[in-house]
Amino acid sequence: MKKVAISGALLLLAGCAQVENYQDVVKHPAPAGLVGYWQSAGPQSKLVSPEAIASLIVTAEGDTLDCRQWQRVIAVPGKLMLRGDSLDNVTRELDIYGIEREGNELEYAGMTLKRVDRPTAECADALTKKPLPSVLP
Repeated sequence: MKKVAISGALLLLAGCAQVENYQDVVKHPAPAGLVGYWQSAGPQSKLVSPEAIASLIVTAEGDTLDCRQWQRVIAVPGKLMLRGDSLDNVTRELDIYGIEREGNELEYAGMTLKRVDRPTAECADALTKKPLPSVLP
């Protein structure tokens, strides 16, 4: 039993903490400048195809929608989590993606996203089907 506790502590210290229950994640409000719509610009190596589009929608309260589209739309709600000095997005599917913003560009899930005025029509439709607990201004 001690080995399991020590292994868990080492994982936490190493920054490889895993979320086991989405409901237990404490939602963190979005920092200034992160609220809004973000979208991939051009081909991204982390996406299935050069035509695929990745979007991230972030509310002031810290709710998110990770929306990826190519031949179909996959939209997964999530929430922002603060882990040390790192801001991460945790999806309901328990995927954890780091977020780093510099101006109007976002490094997210190994991709570069740029700020846009509104989501794609497909992601807007997914947002109406899976509304977030908090709304965008």
